[in-house]
Parts: sequence; C-alpha cells; structure tokens
Amino acid sequence: MSERAVFLDRDGVINRARVVAGRPHPPRSLDELEIVPEAAAGLAELKSLGFRLLVVSNQPDVARGTQRREIVEQINAELGRVLPIDGFLTCFHDDLAGCDCRKPLPGLLVTGAARYGLDLAASFLIGDRWRDIAAGRQAGVRTVFIDYRYAEPRPDPSADATVPDLANAVAWIVAQNP
Repeated sequence: MSERAVFLDRDGVINRARVVAGRPHPPRSLDELEIVPEAAAGLAELKSLGFRLLVVSNQPDVARGTQRREIVEQINAELGRVLPIDGFLTCFHDDLAGCDCRKPLPGLLVTGAARYGLDLAASFLIGDRWRDIAAGRQAGVRTVFIDYRYAEPRPDPSADATVPDLANAVAWIVAQNP
C-alpha cells in the first residue's frame, strides 16, 4: 500500500516570507529564518495521522546568482532539525531553465512520490502562491492555498481550500481524514 503525504511549500508556509512590494521572498540567511508559530504543532498533528511531510520549494535566486545554494541548504537543515519533516525537494532553477521541477510544473511532487512510494491521489499540498496550487493540481493532489493577499495572481483554478494560515490548512486536511 502506498503512503500519503502533505507537500509543503517552504517560504510563506512553514517559515515567514519577507514581503517586499507585496511579493514574497525567502529569508536571505539563517538569521532571517522565522518559523511560523503554528508549524511545530500542525506538522506534528499531520505526522500523527500517518502523513509523510515533504517540503517542495522553488529557490530560483540560486540560478539568478543572488543566493548561494549552501544558504538554502542551511535553512532547510535547520527546518528539518526543528520540525518533523521527512524530506526536502528543491528546484534551484529559474523559469528560463525549462526544467520540470520548477513549480507550477509538478516535477518535485512526482519525484517525491516516486522516491517515497506515495499515493498522490491520497495526498495534499499546502502553498501560498499560484505556482504551488498549479503544481499540486497537475500532480493530482488536493490543494490548500494560504492566502496572504500578495500582489500577484491568485490560483486559477482555485485550490480545494483557501485559508488564512497554516493552522487552518492543517485543520482542513485533518477534517478530510476521519
């Protein structure tokens, strides 16, 4: 029997994004990393229901030369140290690379499913940007959109659920799993 997962975007979902001119950006260093207050309890609850927890994150600043891969990996390592995360799948490319791992394409989720033996139809994705929701839809998972009202396009079509924060995203997933 295949396992199920909750795929989580990183910046804006489990840690705070830096919002500049209405657009979210990742922390620039480990010192800027701020885990959202509800992350530890929410992820522990999802783990208790038997979900694998996988972070799927676009980090194009590496390809753009404005961030070092080592910093992204340090931030991932710290998140993995303090939260019950099973793995990190990261796309370091920019749109120009034409890769299949950069959201809105579903490559990270498909890779995660193959690596961990996951049933995508029984899995979920929590994201805070239209790219996350589009990738989840293409991968065949149920999607939860955390709406921070960024100054950018909203998911179209919309997510299966739209919520104000991670705590409500977790509550919605728990309610789908009696």
